[in-house]
Amino acid sequence: MHDPAKAGGVYPSKGARSERKAFVLWREVLMAYLSPAIMASIGGWITADKGLQIGALSTIGGTSALIAALLGRWLQGRGIHKRWVTRTPHLALVAIMGMTMAVIGLLAAWLTTELLVIIAPGESLAWLSRVWIDFPLSAIIASTLITWRWRSAINHDHQKMN
Repeated sequence: MHDPAKAGGVYPSKGARSERKAFVLWREVLMAYLSPAIMASIGGWITADKGLQIGALSTIGGTSALIAALLGRWLQGRGIHKRWVTRTPHLALVAIMGMTMAVIGLLAAWLTTELLVIIAPGESLAWLSRVWIDFPLSAIIASTLITWRWRSAINHDHQKMN
């Protein structure tokens, strides 16, 4: 048979922990879309709420993907150079980004409702009432996922350099 001791380095040994994957923005944005969209869809199917089922794929998943793309791009481009971003403790940074993105989500909901009232006055848009929950909640979910993964990736890269 094959004896690893006689092989002399032919069989590479792995550590107990596997290598972490690098932060790849498109992959993170895809997961930021799929995670809340799937969970909200399941909730919509269980409760037979058609509005939630449609919102899962549009306002919930879409907002999450948009926030993930914008925040991920900022973290990769400028965030890495900001001392407060790289030095703040992991959980505190996630909380700060989550609260900031929740406020941005609320502002986006306000802007959306105000613009649609101006553009389409008198039209009853049923999904419009959902944006007040969907936008901030999706922003929190996306920012939590992106910030956590990005920070883990830079900490892992920093440890490998030392």
